[in-house]
Amino acid sequence: MKMDKIKSTLFLFCIACGLNAYSQSSAPAKPLPIIDVHVHTMKVNPAWSSPMCPWFLSDMPGADPNEPAPFFMNLDCSDPLQPARSDEEMQAAVLETMERLNMTIVAFSDAEILHRWYNAAPKGRIIPGIGISNANEMSVEAFRDSLSNGFYKVMGECAPQYQGISPSDLSLDEYFGIAEELGIPVGIHLGTGGNGMANLTQPKYRASLGNPFILEDLLARHPNLKVWIMHAGYPMIDELIALMGANAYVYCDISGFIWSYPLDEIHAYIKRIVQAGFGKRIMYGTDFMMWPKLFETSIGVIENAQYLSFNQKRDILFNNAVRFFRLDEDQFK
Repeated sequence: MKMDKIKSTLFLFCIACGLNAYSQSSAPAKPLPIIDVHVHTMKVNPAWSSPMCPWFLSDMPGADPNEPAPFFMNLDCSDPLQPARSDEEMQAAVLETMERLNMTIVAFSDAEILHRWYNAAPKGRIIPGIGISNANEMSVEAFRDSLSNGFYKVMGECAPQYQGISPSDLSLDEYFGIAEELGIPVGIHLGTGGNGMANLTQPKYRASLGNPFILEDLLARHPNLKVWIMHAGYPMIDELIALMGANAYVYCDISGFIWSYPLDEIHAYIKRIVQAGFGKRIMYGTDFMMWPKLFETSIGVIENAQYLSFNQKRDILFNNAVRFFRLDEDQFK
């Protein structure tokens, strides 16, 4: 009788162990980590927030100076991305997406919103940045203080192109010199900014100032500066490849154009960078602004790219940013 009781107890114990093992194996696995290196912290402005269909520049409208400017945010898709309706909704949506997708973000733009997100997010999940696009925005001394206090880890987004200024202009040189001295990575906007920039929205914008070659004088003056070219200098692929080949510390992100231009064009551009041998220097980014679902849309472009191996996708989505920003990979485990 005693032996039967022992057998019964062992039987129940084995069942319990089996159920526990099944429960653990059936639990959803934590997604592999992703780092988005290009996220804007912006105040929500209902006056210009509107739904948006990804890849909306697949069919750019014709225009005429004697007619109203065309609306190029195409809404002819089954499920347009919806903008956040308030700062609170935006913050909640971004933090929820970061948790669900196991994301870390490099964020910059509105300092007030940036601090709110930073304080609300788990420690280390938001890497703050501060950008300079014009010397009138902040004195050199104030910029040094901002980078020296420890909060800001990145200089970016720097977008002098919108103001008709080259990033190699000497008026900005001291700022980049401080970043080089402090070992701060720098993100510089190069490439397009939409449709009809120069005569519709940004009269100082010059397409020629998006040429990656325009960085050469800056890089020559600051040989230890780590720079990532935002938007991969789209569409100037030959110049991007040549510049990255000549400068070992230059990376690029694929933000902005990844969700705005035709999908075939996006894939061809990314594939060309990889084919040229620079798969270890491409970083994932969205150029996130006001549409919370933009993260999933942009990540899907990489995850569904059949010309990329699993390891190449992991490099773009995570590994390359860990190396570029000198992050501790163990903190993501």
